[in-house]
Amino acid sequence: MASTRSSSLNEPVPDGNLPTGSSAAPVREMTLEESLGAQIRLLRRRADLTGAELATSAGISLGMLSKIENGQISPSLATLQAVCGALNVPLSHLFSTFEERRDSSLVKKGQGVVIERRGTKAGHEYQLLGHVLGGPVVMEPYLITLHEEARPYTSFRHEGIELIYMLSGKVRYRHGDRSYDLSAGDTLLFDSAAPHGPEELTDKPMTYLSIIVYPRRLD
Repeated sequence: MASTRSSSLNEPVPDGNLPTGSSAAPVREMTLEESLGAQIRLLRRRADLTGAELATSAGISLGMLSKIENGQISPSLATLQAVCGALNVPLSHLFSTFEERRDSSLVKKGQGVVIERRGTKAGHEYQLLGHVLGGPVVMEPYLITLHEEARPYTSFRHEGIELIYMLSGKVRYRHGDRSYDLSAGDTLLFDSAAPHGPEELTDKPMTYLSIIVYPRRLD
């Protein structure tokens, strides 16, 4: 956590159904048959097989394979097993893809969750703009506001990659042994394992979007 010793303000702290003008249609969830067919087509193309080659290897007609790939029929488990055998993938792979849940997160304007992080004691306000529970990576999007009482803090260190997009104000941002002058519209992308943070608060208050990405731990 940041030190709580007294310091001057400029002294760094130590360590729908609405009509639109487009022709876009609402997204429809695929049926099980369509999902199975799309997966088989994708796996066939990855294996660099023609429809005729896969049909022959699976012992079915090309016409049946075409209907399966287009989601027009409900193939028997025996047929799916034969197709999967020809593609050298387990039958469960086709169904797990259909059953997999896709997480999403919506945060309305001004409703980000205010949380405490290492810079909170230096007057930095963090609003978490969303999160997802699954997937191979973690993404933490924050709206960061540095108010008039905020102080510099350059000792942030954590795993992953961070992107900063300035929305308002001006700041000299330090990363490792280099400093960057940022103003509205500027973007800084960096390895967040190196020490980093606002070094000089040039024009307060200031806001910027911070997005941190790192691998999700499975343990």
